[in-house]
Amino acid sequence: MIPESEVEITAMRSQGAGGQNVNKVSSAIHLRFDIRRSSLPEDHKERLLALRDQRITRNGVLVIKAQAHRSQDMNRAEAFGRRRSWSPPWPSRRRRAGPPGRPTDRGSGGLKPRASGPK
Repeated sequence: MIPESEVEITAMRSQGAGGQNVNKVSSAIHLRFDIRRSSLPEDHKERLLALRDQRITRNGVLVIKAQAHRSQDMNRAEAFGRRRSWSPPWPSRRRRAGPPGRPTDRGSGGLKPRASGPK
């Protein structure tokens, strides 16, 4: 989990076509997180910096851009949502394989009664 105190937020003008407010309102949000200067454990930092993710710069800064909405607050919420959902692929702990367990359905254990046929 990335601490919110180590995240830098910058507002800037959105890219693309716009209307009358396009040159006046800074509604896009750039969320920046410096991995090298963070308080994360060293092994986490190494794994993050080794990722081949286009959002991580050469300097080790994670940049998330949000500019889909017209309002700065909605773009800020989207950027933080993407930051929360961004989960690096930490290696999971491998479970030791053991002998297979007993089957859950062991059957009735005896012979089944047959239907009586024509006599």
